[in-house]
Amino acid sequence: MASLETTYMGFKLKNPIIVGSSGLTNSVENVIEIAKEGAGAVVLKSLFEEQINQVANQTYELGNTSNYYPEALDYIQNYSSENDVAIYLDLIKECKSKVDIPIIASINCMGDNEWVNFSKKIEEAGADALELNIFVLPSDPKKSSAENEKVYFDIIEKVSKIIKIPIAVKLSYYFSGLAKTMEMLSWTGIKSLVLFNRFFSPDIDINSLEIKSSNIFSSPADLAQSLRWVAMLSEIVDCDIASSTGVHDGEAAIKQLLVGATAVQIASVLYKKGFKEIPIILNEIEKWMIKKNFNSIDQFRGKMSVKKAENPAAYERVQFMKYFSGIE
Repeated sequence: MASLETTYMGFKLKNPIIVGSSGLTNSVENVIEIAKEGAGAVVLKSLFEEQINQVANQTYELGNTSNYYPEALDYIQNYSSENDVAIYLDLIKECKSKVDIPIIASINCMGDNEWVNFSKKIEEAGADALELNIFVLPSDPKKSSAENEKVYFDIIEKVSKIIKIPIAVKLSYYFSGLAKTMEMLSWTGIKSLVLFNRFFSPDIDINSLEIKSSNIFSSPADLAQSLRWVAMLSEIVDCDIASSTGVHDGEAAIKQLLVGATAVQIASVLYKKGFKEIPIILNEIEKWMIKKNFNSIDQFRGKMSVKKAENPAAYERVQFMKYFSGIE
């Protein structure tokens, strides 16, 4: 048998499959089932910065939401009564008492304001680690790339001063200098970068003329984006890398491990097929390892990263039109 054990954020996991933050990880019952099906760790459903601030300030006026992004606003309006701060802390405590896999809390944030102090309560509730899901859309022409990037560093600095548990940072690819920024973020003392988060994708209903969401779930085609960057960054950054988005089967998970991912987060495939897909993915990884005579993940992790691949330039290729130049 091949060993699927790995180390992520300092934790020894029985395998690299982590169930990512989603509505599926918002109940003790689901977390228990996730653990029974064999996941290596679980990231609880995110609390939003606005939720925490709402509780802290005991005020929330719908008229003052011009700077709130749609996903957060929708979440607060519809779910805050069911998933407030106290319930979230209870969720952490109960999950810790019921399962033996690492419980990673999650906060979806876009600034370094009042919510930061709440991270201490997460630590006190027993969370093994905290994943900061940070997203700053660089849409303000008055702000430079340096100003946008500073937000990430400010959040990490403030949270790091308050808690001692490991911190992961989940973020998007909206950076003018992505590789350098990721490298610098890894120097802050965080234990992992999670590439990449999913965010509200706007669409338009041409009949009602309303803005609606689209592409709520990832698809296998989304794998390429994170695969490219994990391959390029895995041997540059000074922390672990967890891949996220686009992993729907064992083959995709293997690819992410081959390019250097320490762990692989899944969610959309579980919405579509259920938690029974976890052991199926694990079995696919193990069968492939046995076929290739790999006894451990460390024997092949990073084998196809930019620094080790036979054709590393392929990861940097962005010109696509040449593939069609000979087609008439």
